[in-house]
Amino acid sequence: MIEIAIDGTSASGKGTLAKKLSEKYAIPHLDTGLMFRKVASEILKNTDYNNLLELSCQIAKISSFENLQNEELRTENIAQMASKIAVFPALRNMLNLKQKEFVYKSNEQFGGCVLDGRDIGTKILPNANFKFFIDASIEIRAKRRLLEKNISFLHENDEKCMLLSLTEKMVVRDNIDRNREDSPMVPAKDAFVIDTTSINADQLLSIATKLIEGNLSSN
Repeated sequence: MIEIAIDGTSASGKGTLAKKLSEKYAIPHLDTGLMFRKVASEILKNTDYNNLLELSCQIAKISSFENLQNEELRTENIAQMASKIAVFPALRNMLNLKQKEFVYKSNEQFGGCVLDGRDIGTKILPNANFKFFIDASIEIRAKRRLLEKNISFLHENDEKCMLLSLTEKMVVRDNIDRNREDSPMVPAKDAFVIDTTSINADQLLSIATKLIEGNLSSN
């Protein structure tokens, strides 16, 4: 059985790595961040969401998380709301149970799984065979996020303003995720920490694969 836990900051490359490792080892992948985004997207459909804790838990209770591959979940507004509700221990506990259920089923049926998020190695898969924490400089991460948007700018200043806005939002989200009391975004003590500032997705996959294969062959 092979369990892979991948944590890290947004636009660091953790999601792409998780997908590629899932394909390589033919084991299911769950992007846990999209679960929070799914709840956040439903919250934003409401006209009144003053009591975020109660509303987010109600939505999580009745929501299906079977199909999370929806580009609409990747907007900045949803990302910001997801970060706000992710601080609620009650909501995290509800989603943690669903994540652990996914792990159990995946291990039973496929002999393993890959999960990525912000507290996988410390909370969801503390005994995972392999743990990774992926990060990159804030400047590079903001540029990657801007490229994902595939926007054509008429003026250079427009691009600079958008990049500045993305950077500011990332800084805010990082601070929230790193400093929340329940399950903060920190590397697990036994995680491989990889900085992707100067490497691409294929190079990251190569590094991770070598670490996994090296450990598998030695056991």
